Amino acid sequence: MLTIKDIARKAGVSVATVSKVMNGYDDIGEVTKAKVLKIIEENNYRPNANAQSLRTNKSFLVGLFFKDHQDSGVKHPFFRGIISGLEEKLLENNYDMILFSANWEDQFSYLEKCQFRNVDGAILMGMPKDDPKIPELLNAKIPSVFIDLDMSAERASYIISDNEEGARKAVRHLAELGHQKIATIEGEEITVPTQKRLAGYKAEMKAQNLEIRDEWVIQGRFSVDGGYQAMKEILRLENKPTAIFCQGDEIAVGAMQATKEAGLKVPDDFSIVGFDDIEISQYLNPALTTVCQKKEEMGIEAANMVIELINNHEEKVEPEIIDTELIVRNSTRKL
Repeated sequence: MLTIKDIARKAGVSVATVSKVMNGYDDIGEVTKAKVLKIIEENNYRPNANAQSLRTNKSFLVGLFFKDHQDSGVKHPFFRGIISGLEEKLLENNYDMILFSANWEDQFSYLEKCQFRNVDGAILMGMPKDDPKIPELLNAKIPSVFIDLDMSAERASYIISDNEEGARKAVRHLAELGHQKIATIEGEEITVPTQKRLAGYKAEMKAQNLEIRDEWVIQGRFSVDGGYQAMKEILRLENKPTAIFCQGDEIAVGAMQATKEAGLKVPDDFSIVGFDDIEISQYLNPALTTVCQKKEEMGIEAANMVIELINNHEEKVEPEIIDTELIVRNSTRKL
């Protein structure tokens, strides 16, 4: 079996140089790097993971935790987009990703799972801010990146969409179309995105000098059925809104279905805006106007963050807030 010493001998360089090339150090000349990489490729060399771990004191593993309150797992379109970006960037940097099963939660903490699997870092998404198991992980100083949760510490950072401004874009769009009676259907989970989207809705309604009625703020769930049931509540109102900002695209899908079943039409009777821009949004009839979250970009940047935290022990990694984009389709119209 070919070893790193054999690669070094064939390239006429030291073992340390080969190691640096394989681990992405930037203090190796381009000519030497190209020579070593060519020999590695020609010989189909794959380093032994255990030996590499002993040599570098790294496992080259990143643990992924995520909570999906609708139990749809990695099938959830928002999380699936993020995971795609994570996988792409981690693989590019020779890291593997472990997706921790949801069944561990009652027996282990985040820290215990990270220690048991000997991961170099952790990425967490979908967690509530008051999760009691998070402080232990932060205190242990395991490099950690939170997605959709503004949690940072000495060895932790986060990446999140600009949820508040995204919600404001949705309401502003509806107001510019002439709508004054604008409702919102929120998710029931107490997470940073739901709080920020509700805050954005209220802030823009105030900025547009529009009335916020209690019965127009409907608590639903981040699911098709949640949107369906919430829209039924709206349809029963005496003073109905003319437009609805749904804080998730799946909510919007359910709201549109309830509208159709009531013999009404979108956007003729109600203009509807979603949030996320999941793939199905563009194929609905009518196609859904929505606030796009840049899911794959979030995954790529989260991977960059955790690798930076792993490699630079003294550096603090600044959080990132990713801008959103309003995608106007056919589910909204001028009043």
